[in-house]
Amino acid sequence: MAVFPSLDWFSQVRDVYNSDSFRHSGGGGACDTVAGLKVNGEDYIIEFAGLKCEDVRAPRTGEMESCDFIIEMTYELWKGMVANVKEHGHADGNYTLNSIDLQQDQSIAYSPADDQYKQDLFYRYNQNFQDFFNASARVTTTFA
Repeated sequence: MAVFPSLDWFSQVRDVYNSDSFRHSGGGGACDTVAGLKVNGEDYIIEFAGLKCEDVRAPRTGEMESCDFIIEMTYELWKGMVANVKEHGHADGNYTLNSIDLQQDQSIAYSPADDQYKQDLFYRYNQNFQDFFNASARVTTTFA
């Protein structure tokens, strides 16, 4: 059983995502980006290359600042999305990254370099990230 959030949890989701080519629809396929995730005071790096999630890891010092974009939400929103995915097998209309983003006063994604092109990668690859999180439906999860 993996605890959300943890490197173990993200690694298990990566393994499910990579082993199921159905999850690589991504609304267009290939995804090439390095993103940061901020969850409950913890930072994670997630790297996509082509149709695979190449890596999930804890960032090295200063690495978050070089990400294409960072997704940051309250723990309640992260937990709500993960729990919703578990309940339905995928995020329903209220708990997709896109719908959560649209419901907030400010975007959940931003470029640490204040580079609009890099921030736009969140919107370009949004479905890839949603497919990744939807893979968590097959990971036995407890919450921190």
